[in-house]
Amino acid sequence: MKGNPDFFPIISADTQDKEKSMLDRIDINCDMGESFGAYKLGRDQELMNYISSANIACGWHAGDPMVMEQTVRLAKENDVAVGAHPGYPDLVGFGRRRMDLTLNEIENYILYQIGALHGFARAHGVPLQHVKAHGALGNLAFVDLGVSRAIARAAHRFSGELILVVYSGTVMVQAAKETAIRFVEEVYADRVYNPDGTLQSRRVAGSVIYDPDKAARQVLTMVREGYVIAHDGSKVEVKPETLCVHGDTPGAVAILQRIRDEFKKASVLVKPMGR
Repeated sequence: MKGNPDFFPIISADTQDKEKSMLDRIDINCDMGESFGAYKLGRDQELMNYISSANIACGWHAGDPMVMEQTVRLAKENDVAVGAHPGYPDLVGFGRRRMDLTLNEIENYILYQIGALHGFARAHGVPLQHVKAHGALGNLAFVDLGVSRAIARAAHRFSGELILVVYSGTVMVQAAKETAIRFVEEVYADRVYNPDGTLQSRRVAGSVIYDPDKAARQVLTMVREGYVIAHDGSKVEVKPETLCVHGDTPGAVAILQRIRDEFKKASVLVKPMGR
């Protein structure tokens, strides 16, 4: 298939429809490369066995050039698609603290980080597939259309072939459509939802799902039924096209193993969002 070797080629709608009619499918993404210097975080080597797309930290909320190099190489060895995971320039807070930035600053900070990760991807002959905002910046984009537009613009300015990962059912979908960038809607396996579709704050006890069985049940409901049960028992509609499991969640490997087992039973195919 012809196309820019630096990015995944665009798959035709006819091909997508044909494949969808044959078998349900979903991408599984995971945040990767979040170690820094002497500090090790996550179990990237093990997690690569169960995912199809890696969101690789770009050196600002986590990661460094050594870690970025290693993680891209690891993804290539495991046939896992590579994406940029840009966030606030906040190593101390792991990108989970909101910063007072202008929309222009956000756009250029995202563009800068995509470029950094793309350098390592290109050096390894690996296409850059997607962009997914990290932490507090991503959470803000869920509810702030201006921030969503800035992120979408940055990704689209870098390449019209990139895929933007957007949180399902939020203003990020609108921003992606306005920018005319390819996008996929994301759901979470290991997080509890609020009734409005946002994620319950990590500061609230029980907001992170550690039980593999519970996570797998939540995922199958989203994939098969198109909704998730919020913490108050209400149903929230979602469009699961890519599924996130956080690599720093304790028991992430066990959660992914359980999900993959259930997907196999349910004939759900796991493959990168760009393929």
